[in-house]
Amino acid sequence: MTAFAALVARDLRLALRQGADAAMAVLFFVIGVALFPFAVGPEANILARIAPGVIWVMALLATLLALERLFLADYEDGSLELLVLSPTPLVLVVLAKALAHWLVAGLPLVVAAPLLGVLMQLPAEGFGALLLAMLVGTPSLSLIGVVGAALTLGARRGGVLIALLVLPLYVPTLIFGAAAVEAVLTGGEARPHLLFLGAILALSVPLCPLAGALALRQAVE
Repeated sequence: MTAFAALVARDLRLALRQGADAAMAVLFFVIGVALFPFAVGPEANILARIAPGVIWVMALLATLLALERLFLADYEDGSLELLVLSPTPLVLVVLAKALAHWLVAGLPLVVAAPLLGVLMQLPAEGFGALLLAMLVGTPSLSLIGVVGAALTLGARRGGVLIALLVLPLYVPTLIFGAAAVEAVLTGGEARPHLLFLGAILALSVPLCPLAGALALRQAVE
């Protein structure tokens, strides 16, 4: 656990040194959502109807921005080989990368989501469901994205390949995340959809680091 915490702290320090990269996902998220009122008009009912889907789609796309360089810097300077050969299990290394990615690119999206909900005229009763869905769903995006980043490591046009690989896998999280908010707005309960998001996260925590570790080992060899 000490090694795991050290890996997370290391990635966070590197991300903070590259402040522009860390802020890029949040800025993309905010600007992307802010464009929709200009496109569909200021009608409150229309904006409130599309708000959950718009916020979640832009969150998926924003998460992709930081994935390409998740392992690339370590791969280029040789640090990845040292991590593979270190006593720390490679699965923990991948899990640490996923956690650091979520703290840098996922957690800020959770914080920004309510402000964008106000911009999209989201009714007050939908904010709680939006926050819970984002909080449970965005870690799965980072975990799944880590697998895509590991599989495309060293490939040309890696960013495009990552998008092609992980966007289809993001669809269940998108569906249940938006449906949780929509259910509350229509008088239903968000709990079933949140449970599905929790199940996706529970499966992603053990499976995605394992798949990412296998892909990284293959890339280094």
